[in-house]
Amino acid sequence: MDVDAGRGAALGGALPTQPGELPLARRLRSLLSWPTADTDPVSHLVRTHRTIHPGTEPSVLRRAYTIAENMHRGQFRKSGEPYITHPLAVAQICAEIGMDATTLVAALLHDTVEDTRYTLQALAEDFGREVAHLVDGVTKFDKAFYGKAAEAETIRKMIIAAGKDVRVLIIKLADRLHNMRTLGVRSAASRERIARKTQEVLIPLCDRLGIQMLKRELDDVVLLHLEPEEHARIARHVHDRPGWDAYLDEVVARVRSALRRNRVDAEVTPRPRHLYSIWKDTVSGGHTAPYDLPRIAIVVDGPATDCYAALGAVHGLWRPVPGRFKDFIASPKNNLYRSLHTSVCGPRDRTVEVLIRTEEMHRSAEYGVAADFRFPRPGGTAACAEQLDWLRRVLDWEQDAADPAQFLESLRCDLAEAQVQVFADGRQVVLPAGATPVDLAYELGTERGDHCLAARINGRLAPLSSALEEGDVVEIFTETDAANGFDADVAPRGPRREWLDFVKSPHAQMQISRWFAEHTEPGISITDKVRLGRATIGLALRKHDRGLASDLPLLRLSEELGYPDLETLLVAVFDRVIEPDAVVRQLIDLVDHRQ
Repeated sequence: MDVDAGRGAALGGALPTQPGELPLARRLRSLLSWPTADTDPVSHLVRTHRTIHPGTEPSVLRRAYTIAENMHRGQFRKSGEPYITHPLAVAQICAEIGMDATTLVAALLHDTVEDTRYTLQALAEDFGREVAHLVDGVTKFDKAFYGKAAEAETIRKMIIAAGKDVRVLIIKLADRLHNMRTLGVRSAASRERIARKTQEVLIPLCDRLGIQMLKRELDDVVLLHLEPEEHARIARHVHDRPGWDAYLDEVVARVRSALRRNRVDAEVTPRPRHLYSIWKDTVSGGHTAPYDLPRIAIVVDGPATDCYAALGAVHGLWRPVPGRFKDFIASPKNNLYRSLHTSVCGPRDRTVEVLIRTEEMHRSAEYGVAADFRFPRPGGTAACAEQLDWLRRVLDWEQDAADPAQFLESLRCDLAEAQVQVFADGRQVVLPAGATPVDLAYELGTERGDHCLAARINGRLAPLSSALEEGDVVEIFTETDAANGFDADVAPRGPRREWLDFVKSPHAQMQISRWFAEHTEPGISITDKVRLGRATIGLALRKHDRGLASDLPLLRLSEELGYPDLETLLVAVFDRVIEPDAVVRQLIDLVDHRQ
C-alpha cells in the first residue's frame, strides 16, 4: 500500500529516473520496458519462495498475480512504472524473509480493495477469509470520510487486525520498505514527512517484531532522507576504511583457534554495522568522526551454555573492556532478542565488539516473528505468542482510547526505543524511560495501580513521582497494605489526578483517566458530560472499526432523534437516557445511507 497516495495513483518509483524527465515520458519508457507475458514476472517470486518452502504449489501465486495485474491495469506509480510493480515487489520482500504462501498472496493483492473495484467479499470468495483478513488489515481508511483522523484510524485498525494475525504487520512493513526504496521521485517535503512517520511508528514496530533484516534497511533509507549529508559521510567512511577487512580476518582467525582449543563448535564471521547504527553511536557518543568499532558474531552449534563457554574463550584471548558486557540471554530484550555482547581489547589494542548466540537465537535475531514461518518447528506458535505480549498490552489499552490521535501518540510512547527494565514481584518489567512507581503499579495490575499508596525503590521509601532507573528493585504498597505501616484509612481512595502529570506509560494514563470517568462526582458539569458523552460514542464506534471526522453526522442524527442540539444528545448518552450502542447503530445507518 502506498503511503499518502490518491486512489489509483501510487507513491514512489525507482530512484534512477533521468533528470528533468517528464512524467508522461517516464510512463511511456516504462511501458516499453515492462516485461511481456513470455518473461513471466512471477517466476522470480516463485523461485524465491520455493527455495525456502519447496513443497509449495505455485499456482495460487500466479492466480493472485493475474487478478492483481488485471485490477491495477491502467494505474501507474509516480515513477511512471505500472502499478503492479509495487505489490509484486512487496510480495518479493515477504518471500525473501521466508513468509508462507498465504502472506505472499495477500501481499500481491494488498492494494486491490483500496485502489480498484475488487471488493473484500470477492477477495474472500476467491482466496478465503484468511487472505481477506490480511488484506483488510492493511487497507487504509478513506480520508474523505475520516479526514485528519484517517492515519491514526488506519494504524489502530492495523494493530487490531494484527492481534488476530501478526502477518498483517509483516505485509505493512514490506509495503513501507518498498515505498521507502522508491521515495526518490517525491518532493523533498514529502520525503521528509514519510520518512519521519516511518521512523516514529513503523521502525519501532519492526523492532518489536524482531525483524532486524527489514529494520536495518528501513533505518538506513530513513537516514538517507532525513539526514542526507550524514548518510553520505557515513557511507564514505564505510567505503574507504583502510585495512578493515584484513584486520577482521585476523580477529576471526584467532577467535576460531581459541574456540577450537576450548572445544566450542561455532561459526565466526565479521558482523559490520549498518549505516544508521554507526551514525547513531557517533551522535550519542559526541564523536566528530564516524564511531565504528570492528565487530564479529559467534554462532555456536549447541545449547545456550556453549555461549558462555565461547565468552570465556574470547575473554581468555583478549582483555574485556570494563562495563561493556551485556547478557541478553539471561535477560532478553523486550522483543526477546537474546545474545551475549562483550567488547575486548583486540589485536594492536583496538576495541572489538563480539556477539555470541546460538543458531536459534541468530535466526530469531534476524527474522523475529517471521522465523516461525521461515523455519517452522514444534512450539513455534508459542514462541511467537510470547514475543507478541506487547501487542496484547496495546490492545488492552486501545479500547480506552476514544480519540485516534491519543491512541497514535500512546502507541508511539509504548514503542519508544528508550526503556528501562526494573524488578518487582520477582519478575522483570519493561517500562518507558522516565516511568515511575505508578506506571509500574498499573503494569502489575489495574487494581494495584488504582490503589497504589507508596513505593520502595531499592529498599528505600521514595515519592510516587520518582523516575525509575535501569535495574531498580521496586516494591509497591496499596491501600490494603496497612500491615506494612501505612494508614490505609486516611489515604485517599483511588488514583490521584496529579498522577497524570508524571506517569509515562499509555496504560497508566488511560487507566487513571478511565477511573475518573467512572467515578465522576454528582456535581459534574454539563461541559464534562458533553465531553464524556462524545468519548463514549467514540469508544462504541471503535467496535465497528469506525470513527468521525466531524460533528456533522452527529448533528444530523440529533435532529432526527428530536434533540434540540448536539450537546443535549451527548448529555443523554452520558446519562444513559439513550444507549451509546443504539446511537452508533443509527449513526452508521445514517452515514452509509447518505453515501
